[in-house]
Amino acid sequence: MTYVIAEPCIDVLDLACVSVCPVDCIHYEEGVDRKLFIDPNECIDCGACEPECPVNAIFPEDQVPTEWASYTQMDAVWYTDRGAAREMVDAAKPR
Repeated sequence: MTYVIAEPCIDVLDLACVSVCPVDCIHYEEGVDRKLFIDPNECIDCGACEPECPVNAIFPEDQVPTEWASYTQMDAVWYTDRGAAREMVDAAKPR
């Protein structure tokens, strides 16, 4: 299982979760991305990131609220096709 970063992170990009991740699996491209992304292949399901998020945007994969279910795929897509993931973010929460 992995953790997922959902809609509350969009346009916030607080990096507290990044600093506590023991495997460095949370990424974004500064100045381009509107949210952070967790690599589902690297996440070790430790949960260290979840309590650090000031906007409660991080969830275990099996506990992502229904309205944000697409964020599970969005996080995974970013690691194979960043452009597609960014389009998904913009579609989910237009600027």
